[in-house]
Amino acid sequence: MSYKYAYNTRDVKFILKEWLPLDEVLAYDRYKDYWSKDDVDTVVDQVRQIAEEVIAPTAEDGETFGVRYENGQAYIPPSFHKVYHFLQEQGWGTSNYGHQTEGALPLMIINMLVEIMSAANPAFMPYLNTGQGVVDIIQDYASKEVQERFLPKLLDGTWGGTMSITEPTTGSDAGDLLSKAIPTDVPGIYNIVGQKIFITCGDRDDVENIIHMYLARVQGAASGTKGLSLFVVPKYWVNDDGSLSPNDVQCIGVEHKMGLKGSSTAQLVVGENKGCRGFIVGNIPDETGAGQGMAQMFNMMNEARLDTGRLSTAVTANAYWNAKDYGKERVQGRLLTNPKAGRVTINQHEDVKRMYMMSKSTTEACRALLAKCYYYSDVKAYDPDPARRKWARSKLDVLTPLCKAYPSDEGWTLIGESLQSYGGYGYCEDYPAANSARDVKIWSIWEGTNYIQSMDLIGRKWTQAKGEHFASMLKEVEDFIAAQKGNWEGWELEIEHLEKALQAYRGIMMTAMGFMKSGNAGLIGLYARRILTATAQLYCGYLLLDQAVIASRCAQELGEDHYDYMYYYGKTLSARYYLRSIVPNVWYTADLIKIADRTAIDAPVEVFDF
Repeated sequence: MSYKYAYNTRDVKFILKEWLPLDEVLAYDRYKDYWSKDDVDTVVDQVRQIAEEVIAPTAEDGETFGVRYENGQAYIPPSFHKVYHFLQEQGWGTSNYGHQTEGALPLMIINMLVEIMSAANPAFMPYLNTGQGVVDIIQDYASKEVQERFLPKLLDGTWGGTMSITEPTTGSDAGDLLSKAIPTDVPGIYNIVGQKIFITCGDRDDVENIIHMYLARVQGAASGTKGLSLFVVPKYWVNDDGSLSPNDVQCIGVEHKMGLKGSSTAQLVVGENKGCRGFIVGNIPDETGAGQGMAQMFNMMNEARLDTGRLSTAVTANAYWNAKDYGKERVQGRLLTNPKAGRVTINQHEDVKRMYMMSKSTTEACRALLAKCYYYSDVKAYDPDPARRKWARSKLDVLTPLCKAYPSDEGWTLIGESLQSYGGYGYCEDYPAANSARDVKIWSIWEGTNYIQSMDLIGRKWTQAKGEHFASMLKEVEDFIAAQKGNWEGWELEIEHLEKALQAYRGIMMTAMGFMKSGNAGLIGLYARRILTATAQLYCGYLLLDQAVIASRCAQELGEDHYDYMYYYGKTLSARYYLRSIVPNVWYTADLIKIADRTAIDAPVEVFDF
């Protein structure tokens, strides 16, 4: 069996108990009668045990059984059925996202727990998570009738859900999709006709119904994304008495993928027999033909983007911890510094330690970035102060493209480093790195490619609210530098690097804006992904240093003989390595962009034929 679960939860506990203001969230009316900080260790330990003993043993079934398609039905591994229903029944699933669910965990806790579970079987997790986005859309936008009809069984996991956007002729350019919605005699109900592809969990056999959040254009609505509306389209129609009947939603096939083989990715045809119905979400298109679908769908998509970053982080961290465990056992070679001492385990070699440190620091950076957003999610949803909710929403908007793209871009490289540290064994399916490499690549493509995320960052987030939201993020970094500069002995170089990166990043923004003004907009597209990476590295450098303030103090107070010393000392080393070896890419990117090299843009497409 090649898959191995090796997760360590100490960093999760640090984030929840020592770094983020969990007490503030626990004081909200939503949570104050149910949870306290004292519960964190128990909850994390319990989920870690479930991940290892219940979820992880099913991972191999995703590889061997995969997803099978027979006679219009997708069949997922039978072991996934049991895990899905166990997690839902035990309260670790969709119920936590219901606004009215009593005793639900804070979003910042449940989302960290999902990371722990995701590493155990990443192909399984979409079955558990896709219902969350459907629940949120219905709670926030749908009519009371639709809420009463669909929410109870979505929340208890009896039904699953999907986000149905992509079509055979339309990928990221959603404005060109062809699915149609034709009004019926019943207000709010439409006949739906169309086809969707690449729908995650679009068909499965572990739930009794699948609720598709289906993007379509009402007949006569405006062209482009402006005219799109969102519809609740169940696989089986839910009658007034709660019974189910076919709704002309057909699965016509599943994709055969490089990785995540146990996760169903379906092709759907709806309304082929003119029998598919759906409930419109929110209002019908207005007098100009404008629908509300894209605005609604972006809420669901942005949550999925956080989930994508979390999956990337989970799989990358698990690959690192597996590689680290292997390195403790594998004896190979002699140290350059003391060759006469004999052969040593490979975890003592300089380049292997570099691989480990790069993975350790970067996965901790990605986890910190995501966790910050989970905190903002709770503030946005439940803080009693409208101004605080608005503030948290602006933070989430700015950070979401970073959360999606940075972990999923870095994961591919970092797992390559983990694979490398095994030597030849890393290239063999008997060891877990190969599995992780195949799984992680999809997440840089899912939920809008990382190029799309980078253009969202530059084209929308830089200028949102006249630039105030993004400026606020940079001010956060600036204020941290001002507070620590000259006051943190032994960390002068790291603070200097963060300050240099902030100055360089502002230079990146000026250069990019200059491209626009000079008619060189194509250069924005050329450098966009590198700008997003630099943005994430700047902000993550600040987050790791913020954590290091706590960790360095704890390490000094505890002393080297304390059992927890190495965790805190390791946190300080993660920050040092990241600021010294990763963050300098920010000013390298600034210098690179100033060159404004047009070679790739000016190259005739014919040169790529050779």
